[in-house]
Amino acid sequence: MTGNLSASLSEALGLLLRADAELWRIVLLSLFVSSLAVTLSALLALPVALAVAWREFPGKRIVIGLVNSLIAVPAVVIGLLLYLALSRSGPFGALGLLFTPRAMILAQAFLALPLLTGLFIAALQSVGRRVKETALTLGASPLQAALTLLREARFALLAAYTTGFARLLGETGMTMMVGGNIRGQTRVMTTAIALETLRGNFELGIALGIILFTVAIGVNIILQILQGRAGR
Repeated sequence: MTGNLSASLSEALGLLLRADAELWRIVLLSLFVSSLAVTLSALLALPVALAVAWREFPGKRIVIGLVNSLIAVPAVVIGLLLYLALSRSGPFGALGLLFTPRAMILAQAFLALPLLTGLFIAALQSVGRRVKETALTLGASPLQAALTLLREARFALLAAYTTGFARLLGETGMTMMVGGNIRGQTRVMTTAIALETLRGNFELGIALGIILFTVAIGVNIILQILQGRAGR
């Protein structure tokens, strides 16, 4: 057993060193899908979070509670709903999105949306009303005051964005449900690791695991730096 593991590790290092085409195709697709999904979610979440954090209104606590509740929805449930919606018999089956990278991006975007909205609200609220009131007192327009609020919370917002990216990059079940884990088309790091390990192809799984672990550590370092700057 030890010999097999040693051989698999050696072969995995060989895949990394010779820049195996299939390996890096999987890695690049993973980064593309998750980065685009989290960016789309951020573009949708930021205006909502700004509207919630900007002013007081009836039902504000209910909105925040709803957002926080949606964060707890299991990813596999989102995957199931999207699968049913995008399947041939579903309402959006004619679009032909199921088992494509677009379906994976859509699913991950839905997963990240409530998470980023909640984190963005917390980031903007952490700046406090002081920034908004000070900007308006100094003669800033509402738009200028909003931009000032975003600028003051930029590191916290970037930390939230990084958290969302890390969450998506490690997602497996939902991504496999709507993407199908098709070789050369929709196979990403997490789904490939799961499949190749079950097949006994440990060298590819280990190589991808090393890359995923390295990316996760890198993202965590960036997150710690951003959180440190946000706390100043």
